[in-house]
Amino acid sequence: MELKDIVAINGKPGLYEIKAQSKGGIIVESLIDSKRIPITVTHNISALNEIAIYTYEEEIPLRIVLKSIGEKENGKEALSHKENDKVLTSYFREVLPNFDEERVYTSNIKKIVQWYNLLASKNFDFASIKEVQEETTEQA
Repeated sequence: MELKDIVAINGKPGLYEIKAQSKGGIIVESLIDSKRIPITVTHNISALNEIAIYTYEEEIPLRIVLKSIGEKENGKEALSHKENDKVLTSYFREVLPNFDEERVYTSNIKKIVQWYNLLASKNFDFASIKEVQEETTEQA
């Protein structure tokens, strides 16, 4: 399982792994219950590899934040996403000290912690996340 194959689907809980391409879209498998569902162009999906978190200087890719949490927790599950807002904000400040507190809401932090814990429960290898995303460029 690679981070580039993990997506979040708007309106559906949890995370999904892309398993195959179909005529009308893609087939994904839920990391929660392993059910496979088809995703069409009408669904709004976000690849975890493409999400970024606001800081006061720049946007930090979510993969870097997940890797930081993984290093902090040694790949084990972090605190619950159901903790109170102050505890979650304080925890997130340890992982990403300069996050923009006006643009990163507690609901965002809850989602990131929930996603991290879901990946950790599936023994995701956070150490395999690359700091810099490899660009595939074609030469003419």
